[in-house]
Amino acid sequence: MTDKFGSRFAGATARAGESFPPLPTVRAAVPKERRWAPSRSADHVDEMAMAEDPIFGEGSLRTSAKLGPTGRPLPIFPEPPPLDRHGPATIIAMCNQKGGVGKTTSSINLGAALAEYGRKVLLVDFDPQGALSVGLGINPHELDLTMHNLLMERGTRAEDVLLKTNVPGLDLLPCNIDLAAAEVQLVNEVAREQSLYRALAPLQADYDLMIIDCQPSLGLLTLNALTAAHSVIIPLECEYFALRGVALLTDTIAKVQDRLNPDLHMEGILPTMFDARTVHGREVLSRVVEAFGDGVFHTVIGRTVRFPETTVAGEPITTYASASTGAKAYRQLARELLARPARVQQVGYRR
Repeated sequence: MTDKFGSRFAGATARAGESFPPLPTVRAAVPKERRWAPSRSADHVDEMAMAEDPIFGEGSLRTSAKLGPTGRPLPIFPEPPPLDRHGPATIIAMCNQKGGVGKTTSSINLGAALAEYGRKVLLVDFDPQGALSVGLGINPHELDLTMHNLLMERGTRAEDVLLKTNVPGLDLLPCNIDLAAAEVQLVNEVAREQSLYRALAPLQADYDLMIIDCQPSLGLLTLNALTAAHSVIIPLECEYFALRGVALLTDTIAKVQDRLNPDLHMEGILPTMFDARTVHGREVLSRVVEAFGDGVFHTVIGRTVRFPETTVAGEPITTYASASTGAKAYRQLARELLARPARVQQVGYRR
């Protein structure tokens, strides 16, 4: 069946009483000359052809003759032009109820890559574990003001909680375990699902993008993030168990669209932790593309030891290992995201 996101769920997930159809046949060994490899240069225009793309529009991007890791022709995403002014911000929720799929890693590194391209980015740590703050070298337990104070205390302003990072153009609203109490306290609040939107509204004019790192659940905090956001990126580990929960998440997004935020849309599914050497990884990625089609980003984040190293270092991979494949992948993701049509025209456009 097809839902409002254009996703084809047949065979994508299995619920009670259902079973998966056979997975698509994938070669265990691909001849070397047919293996996918990232293009070393975007300047080979003789190999490019203008293509119609349902996301980017007809003839908007050059498409390489080579197939990308998703099995589709890989567009060449141009380097975004500089901006002459900043704001209003597009708010993106990085959301998946399954833990360990790369939400925090993607939030940090996508934000850093966007900042490299001259965008002002605000990262919002909205997970009580505080992993986003730790990943940027901040000890959340030593903070006096966090997202909990911003949500629950009337006298706390966003500017009071805001922290600068070591990456130019990248700021942070940190959080720690105190935010877990907010989920209980918000239950009795009026319009509790809009608490985060109200907290972020004063900052929208100062940034180009805001990325909310959601907790691995579909509770009240995640509903707040979806209500505040313009779009959702779903990081999806290329593993069987990660694939199973996508239908539940998209059902939740559809309910938020119907009842709380009609302008919310799914930006795309981001395959993460992909290992092209394994048959299972290729099968899962093939199934994701089969189920969601053009809703899957062309950029695929591969598995690399550099990502856990960056967490220890407390900095994004774009600065820790600038020439690594992981850094290049997130820069490509930033270009792909910025190549999409702008949907936010003015501050407070929804309400």
